[in-house]
Order: sequence, then C-alpha cells, then structure tokens
Amino acid sequence: MKILLLGKNGQLGWELQRSLAPLGELTALGSDSRDPCGDLRDLDGIAATVRLLAPDVIVNAAAYTAVDRAESDVESCRTVNALAPGVLARVAASSGALLVHYSTDYVFDGNGQHPWTESDATGPLSVYGRTKLEGEEAIVAAGCRHLIFRTSWVYAARGGNFAKTMLRLAAERERLSVVDDQIGAPTGADLLADVSAHAIRAMRGHPELGGIYHLAAAGHTSWHGYASFVIERARQAGVDLKVAPDAIDAVASSAFPTPAPRPKNSRLDLQKVQQAFDITLPDWRIGVSRMLTEFLEK
Repeated sequence: MKILLLGKNGQLGWELQRSLAPLGELTALGSDSRDPCGDLRDLDGIAATVRLLAPDVIVNAAAYTAVDRAESDVESCRTVNALAPGVLARVAASSGALLVHYSTDYVFDGNGQHPWTESDATGPLSVYGRTKLEGEEAIVAAGCRHLIFRTSWVYAARGGNFAKTMLRLAAERERLSVVDDQIGAPTGADLLADVSAHAIRAMRGHPELGGIYHLAAAGHTSWHGYASFVIERARQAGVDLKVAPDAIDAVASSAFPTPAPRPKNSRLDLQKVQQAFDITLPDWRIGVSRMLTEFLEK
C-alpha cells in the first residue's frame, strides 16, 4: 500500500509518520516540500503531486490553524482548509484513493452541554470553523472514499502546547487566571495517529466504514480543570512552582477577548467511532499524564 502524508511537520503529522510507517510505503511531505509539492496553498502543485505518486491512501494532516489570524487572513485560510481538501478529494475520486482528513469541533456553535454527534447541525462561529466545514463538504461532494475525523484540543509532547505554557506561567507567577466556561477533552496527537492507522487498516476490507467521525479522548474538562490537573501533576513530580494550589482562578472567556470566538461546548460524542472500529478511547487524563512524564523527565 502506498501512502501520501501531507503536513508531516505538525504535531499530528509527526505522530502519523510513526503510526503509518508499518502500513506500507510512506511518502511524507511538509509545506516546505517543493519536488514534489507538499504546500496546500499551491492547489495545482498538490494535485500534480497526488497524480505523480498515485497513492492508495492520502492522509491530510495539514491545516491553517491560526484561529485568530484567520479572521483577517480569510483567503489563505480558505485555500488551505477548504479549497485544498476539495482538490485532494477530486483527485482521490478519479484515482480510487482513500482520503483521510482532520476537522474540528469548531464546525459547531458551541451551544448547550451535550456532546455533539456527527449528525448534529453545524454552525461555525469563526473563519477557521467555516473553512474547516467547507473542507468537509468539498470532500463529501467529490464522492471519494474518505474518513473525516473531527477532533478538539489537540496537544503533543513535541513542540509548544497549553500544558507547557501553564507550567511556565506557574513557575513565574504567584497567581493564574484560566478560562472555566469552555469545555472539551484534551486529545493527544499520538492517540489520533494510532486510531487513524487502525481505521485505515479496517477500511481496506470494509469500505462501508467511510464517513465522518468524532475522535477525541474520553471525558471532558475546562481549560481551568486542565491547567489545575497539569500543575498538580508537576508539583507531585517535584517541579518547583511559584503558584499555590488555591491560586488558580477560574474566569469567564470574556476575561480574555480574542478576534475569533471559541465554542464553549467542545464535547464530542464518541460512540460512532468506537463502535465502527471496535476501539475504546481512553480518558483524557491518561494521555496528558503520559505527555507530562515525557517532557518533565527530560
């Protein structure tokens, strides 16, 4: 099996290089790849790349993820998140390739308290959310075999992330304020990559499994709960922190205004993906604890 991975240098792309390698012949490209082209801003270039390499599976882990900048950079965001997936899907449809693509909880409006199902009405609040939804719709319209995984609150031990930021601030400040009215599940890029590889294998014998799935860690918390968990684990590991356990204040989103509104309810219903691929998704604390162990022990 020949696999083309786009977005190899991102948090998810890095983990996918590991998880996809045992499945077949893997070609991994980043946005800086020129020959062949791996830059999703070059629509003709990526179409030519797919035709040249003729992969059996295209895994698109590339995306425009600067949520606030997207509000003033609409064209670039739409090219990468909406137009490029459409190009990949149309080439995949003509060649018979499977397209694996990643979307987001930002396609919903964030209202309510119940986990979002795949069939719930969408209503993105931001340019980022709207372009990701456009990308989903373009893939479905192209008629190619596809797996679209909507996820949320993605982190990885490699590179920067929310947990590292909180620990840095906790070491510098005596008091922290963290948003408590946005709810979701911190989800490891390694978990997404491993489930993706499992799903690709399953699709080889069961093409009817294709479609849109919600994929995240189980359980949920707020950003305040996430920060509190991370800081307490670091304290237990002997990390020297300035902030006291009772000095992490819970505040509303309005305390930190941003150009792009964030959905307050990012809970995703995981029943469909667990039943379809016979998997059990672990609680978010398990992955976060593992990630903390990785970089706290360095």
